[in-house]
Amino acid sequence: MNIFRRRPLGLLASALLITVAGCSTADDGATVAVPGPDAKTATVCRDLHRVLPRKLDGRERADPEPRSAYTAGWGNPAIILRCGVVRPPKMVDPKVAEGGDPDAVAGGVNGVDWLMEKQGDGTWRFTTANRVAYVQVSLPEGMSAQEEGTAVLTDLAPCVKKAIPKGIASMR
Repeated sequence: MNIFRRRPLGLLASALLITVAGCSTADDGATVAVPGPDAKTATVCRDLHRVLPRKLDGRERADPEPRSAYTAGWGNPAIILRCGVVRPPKMVDPKVAEGGDPDAVAGGVNGVDWLMEKQGDGTWRFTTANRVAYVQVSLPEGMSAQEEGTAVLTDLAPCVKKAIPKGIASMR
């Protein structure tokens, strides 16, 4: 007796998909919120996406989900890049400009200005300054801002300089 003969094929296919999805390794990848830049910013972010390296600080490219021209990732746990983000509030905080905020510092690496911010969970986030689009780079837990962060920003500087012109980003 064939037990599948009277069963709808749709039920079997659904059960198989659920089983395969439950065993998927895609859950190991990073997920991020995709920025929604304006048209001008979107153009330079797509330009940046095209010139990003396959390796960053020795880590292989592993873009996060959902896939987007405005995001990129390297390694696992991932270093995450997001292009077209809104300006971080600390970028215009006078306390940061005066060096009075221990969790936020402005600086530059190889011709690209960055705001470095320590997050509440102890991780670090960098956001470009003085460019027509804000590019944000987040380090995973355990990576130091001084050593690994500098290496990451050094690797990204040529790409940012090539794709994101100097200027003022939109105030969104």
